[in-house]
Order: sequence, then C-alpha cells, then structure tokens
Amino acid sequence: MSSAKRILLIIGGGIAAYKCLELIRRLKDRGYSVRAVMTKAAHHFVTPLSVGALTNERVLTDLFDLDEEREIGHIRLARDCDLIVVAPATADLMAKMAGGHAGDLATAVLLATDKPVLIAPAMNPAMWLNPATRRNVAHLKADGFRFVGPAIGEMAERGEAGPGRLAEVPQIIDAIESAFVGGAENSGALAGRHVVVTSGPTHEPIDPIRYLANKSSGKQGFELAAAARELGARVTLITGPVSLPEPEGVAIVRVKTAAEMLEAVRSALPADIAVFAAAVADWRVSAPQMEKIKKAEGQSAPTLTLTENADILKTIAQPGPQRPSLVIGFAAETQEVVAHAKKKLKSKHADWIIANDVSPSSGVMGGENNTVHVISSNGVESWPEMSKAKVARKIMERAATELDGKRTAAE
Repeated sequence: MSSAKRILLIIGGGIAAYKCLELIRRLKDRGYSVRAVMTKAAHHFVTPLSVGALTNERVLTDLFDLDEEREIGHIRLARDCDLIVVAPATADLMAKMAGGHAGDLATAVLLATDKPVLIAPAMNPAMWLNPATRRNVAHLKADGFRFVGPAIGEMAERGEAGPGRLAEVPQIIDAIESAFVGGAENSGALAGRHVVVTSGPTHEPIDPIRYLANKSSGKQGFELAAAARELGARVTLITGPVSLPEPEGVAIVRVKTAAEMLEAVRSALPADIAVFAAAVADWRVSAPQMEKIKKAEGQSAPTLTLTENADILKTIAQPGPQRPSLVIGFAAETQEVVAHAKKKLKSKHADWIIANDVSPSSGVMGGENNTVHVISSNGVESWPEMSKAKVARKIMERAATELDGKRTAAE
C-alpha cells in the first residue's frame, strides 16, 4: 500500500480505544500515513503520548488547536486525508454525527470533511440495540457513511454479551482497504453498490463443547462475496464458523449462531443486494447447558428441547425501508428441488431463489462444483454444473443487470 494513502483516525471514548494502538501499528506496517484526533473522553482510556508515539504525528484534541502554519486545525484535518476512520465510535459520538453537531474537534472535522468516513461502533449491547441508536445508524448509513462491525461477543462489563464489541483490527483494516478499492475509480458493474452475503453453517450450542450444525463449507458464499467485490461492490460477508481463505477487499463479520447472524445482517443494512447463501440451522436448543452434559452409567440419553430460529431470509425480505433492492435466497434440498424452491420464493418474499441438490450423491456440500436452478417470478432457469466460482460470478453479473433494469425503470 502506497504511503500516499492518508488516514485520519478519530478515537472515541470507550474501553475499546486501546485497540486503536494496534490498529495504528498495523496500518503503519502497511504503508499508510496515520494522523489521530482524540475526543476528551478517549483520554480516559489511551494517552495522546502513546498515540503520537505510534503515528509519529502530533495528536490533536482541541477544536481551537492551530497547526504550525497557523491554519485552522479542523478544516485542514478534514481535507488533508484520503479516509477518516472513527474507532471506537460511541453511541454519543454517532448521535452527534447524525445530528450534525460540531462542538468539539472530532465532530467539527466530521462535519467539514468531503472525504469518505468509515465508522467502527463499540458500546454496550443495550445501547447498540436502543431504538435511538438504530435510528442514528440508519441516518448515517443513508448519508453515505460506511460501517464495520460491531462484532458480537463478551463485553468488558461482567456478564454482558451481545452485539457491540469493536470489530477486530484485521476486520477494520479489511474495511479500510475495501473503502480505497471501492472508490470512485472503480468501474465494475456493481461499483457504488453495497452487497451483503451470508455464508457457512451456524452452530447452535447444546452445552459449552457441543452444538447443532450442518455440513456447509461456506465455499459458495465466499465465492459470491469475491465475485461481487471483483465487480466493484462494497461487500459485507457475514459468515458462520468456516475455515476458508478470506476474500480480498471484503469486510468480514464472523458469527456462530443464527441469532448472531440475523443481528449482523441487520447491522450491515442498508444494502442494494442481499444474498443469503448460509445454511442457517432451523432450530436451536431451548436451554443450552452451562456445563458439559455428563454421561452416567444407567441413565438414559438426555432429551433436547428445540426452538425454531428466526427466519433470516424472510425477516429481511419483508417490505420496508431497510429491504435491499434485490433479495436472493438459497434453497438446499435433497428431493423435489425446484418444487420446494418455488414454494420458498413465495413464502419468503424473496426476489430470486437459487436452488441446488445437496443430497450426499451430489457432492455439493464441501465440493468445488454446483448445479443450480434460478427461480424467480419469470420462471425457472436451470444451469449446467460448473464451479462454485463461476456460479457466483454468473449470479452477481445477473444481479447487476437486474439492478440496472430497476434503475432505468424508475427513471
């Protein structure tokens, strides 16, 4: 990465601010030039001295700081960069951004900039899920701000868990590089579009070491994300537990359960295209055990009570302001593939269903090839067997054409 790429890092006041030290180091290793602005609250978690030592730049914190050339600090900072990264972005800071506040250096820079902005939220799960925060996030996304995360997991507060963790440093770097690759210079068929892809299985816990799952490898979903990226889209790949090389330039969100995947999809919206290729578990254990279930001689096998998981495809495909323009679902079947897919198209309110035969004899689960049927309101189109990479490329090219057609019709 060329040193000409300049990043302004705005560090908000949250416990996750300590991760910014690692982020700065990794960015410098990749050749980026990094300058930092810290909010007053951020001083409680990291010091300007440590941040400045890593950036090799003076760290600015005050709205009325003047640089060595006596220029107004916030205007120069707002323009003298290629990308602004806000990490961690607290609920308070995002509320100020959504409201157009400019009462401190960080918010003044964000209001004055004409550069792309990437936001990495971090806060307590209750704050992230609060309707006020959800409105602010939707507002910022509508205004063109990019997001990475938050991740799902344990919080700093004892006993707290859920969505709200700052995305891991590699994920933030992926999103930064995706922002540069997906800039105005990109002229692919999906340039300027945001594509969300789900992939892989979900793991529904039985106890701390056992879970319900399926044999999905995640390959088709990863190929879809890579194909969308190659066509110029900004891509968010939400994946269950898989062991696959990460596609270049794609923001990746890793989850385990169906509930985590649904929340991650909601957090990634709005999007132009959503492709639901993940093999999400239909059921979860109603009451997972906190300790390992022990086998004892003479005792019968334990009984598992199952509860149905939320239907991610159906939930996101419902009409509403957050619904993607094109919603594509997958139907993995072992019999009557097309018939079941037609029913799914109608019941889930999807635009397309990509149906495939995943019976053991097909070799699709974990294999390199796929044979699919594309079901839409226009009918059924059956494709010959081809590699999953070619299937993905063909799907995303068709999706680009579909969006162009909708745009032309709207005009």
